[in-house]
Amino acid sequence: MPPETWLSLIVGVGLAAACGFRVFVPLLVMSVAARAGHLDLAPGFAWIGSPAALVAFAAATAVELLGYFIPYVDHLLDLLGAPAATAAGILVSVSSFAGMSPFLRWTLAIIAGGGLAALVHGATGAARAASTLTTGGLGNPAVAAAEAGGAALLSVLAIAVPVAALGLLAALVLVTWRFVSRSTKRGSASSPTRIRPASMR
Repeated sequence: MPPETWLSLIVGVGLAAACGFRVFVPLLVMSVAARAGHLDLAPGFAWIGSPAALVAFAAATAVELLGYFIPYVDHLLDLLGAPAATAAGILVSVSSFAGMSPFLRWTLAIIAGGGLAALVHGATGAARAASTLTTGGLGNPAVAAAEAGGAALLSVLAIAVPVAALGLLAALVLVTWRFVSRSTKRGSASSPTRIRPASMR
């Protein structure tokens, strides 16, 4: 494949990963970039850069970001976000991939884009669960802010500096994995040991 095709793959994968953090942030960044002429969309997806789409993505992004700062609502969004993140990952990747047949583009979008978005969303959900376990939910707003910032930064880098986006994605996955691992260990260590009755000893 030519270099342009590889570059579009990296852009699509980076945007798909960002959908795992927040569903609408990457779509909003794509819409702004497309309107500014910094992103070439695949045939049939020019509507992403339309004024109507820009307004819709901006409104959806605002609602989504605020929702994650409300107790209990953030967990509901996590449950609803799994299929939404997968669908958004497919959309942003298939609309970014260029220089390939429609069949190959959709196949890669479903497997790589949707799969990666679902994987990242699962990791963020585990991080929020670990935060709830160790802080009683008090640390969840900080997790939500970090996720929103990661989605925005990863989306911008995926379009502006695609290679740097891959490096950031690897770093975010590593940090999330370590946070979840340490929090799970702390939660297990702090849980009381169950004492069996004398008759069962």
